[in-house]
Amino acid sequence: MFAVIKTGGRQYRVVPDDVLEIGKIAGDVGTIVQLGEVLVLGGDTPTLGTPTVAGASVAAEVLDHKRGPKVIAFKKRRRKNSRRKRGYRDELSVIRVTEILTDGAKPSVGPRPKKAKAATAEGDAA
Repeated sequence: MFAVIKTGGRQYRVVPDDVLEIGKIAGDVGTIVQLGEVLVLGGDTPTLGTPTVAGASVAAEVLDHKRGPKVIAFKKRRRKNSRRKRGYRDELSVIRVTEILTDGAKPSVGPRPKKAKAATAEGDAA
């Protein structure tokens, strides 16, 4: 089963366990958020929304908040000694889709536990 969701002015086709970088959303790292704007529910019998599918949502775990790559907007007017340099970085959230919910259901899956890093003294020395 897949879903097409809309968030941050963009549309994404998602299936469970997908990892996405989307525009920044409210939620701390490790929490489960619900994305409510589901445009299409796919599977054996696809359901198209008008404009959204009623009662459908996507549950996702927030993995990280970060900033995107630097984008430089440089404008120059030749022979006028006029230059303008302006840059920005997008605020992003990295999420993992946990499940696709229908009929107004609540998320059943909680946040996944953090994996512990194995410390090896021999691997660090090499």
